[in-house]
Amino acid sequence: MLIAVIVALAVGTYGFRLAGVVLRDRLDLPEPVHRLLPMAAAALLAALAGTAALTESGAFAGVARPAGVAVGALLAWLKAPFVVVVLAAATTAALLRLLGIP
Repeated sequence: MLIAVIVALAVGTYGFRLAGVVLRDRLDLPEPVHRLLPMAAAALLAALAGTAALTESGAFAGVARPAGVAVGALLAWLKAPFVVVVLAAATTAALLRLLGIP
């Protein structure tokens, strides 16, 4: 049963991606929609990142995770190497949790 679900999701995902390539020239979107699509993608990514950073199982994740994300975001903004960003964010969250801050 699990294999059937995985195969169905894989076929559906492939179908959606293929439809985008096939229908690109046939679908004519208005100019305002063309201008808004890049912003919509950025808004979706920001919403996903915010949800992942602030919630866990539908509830507030505590202070440690958002603090780690904030440290990582600051270092990324300062153009630190990716490894440094990830390690600093994880270390910040881990130290805060070690100190008993949820």
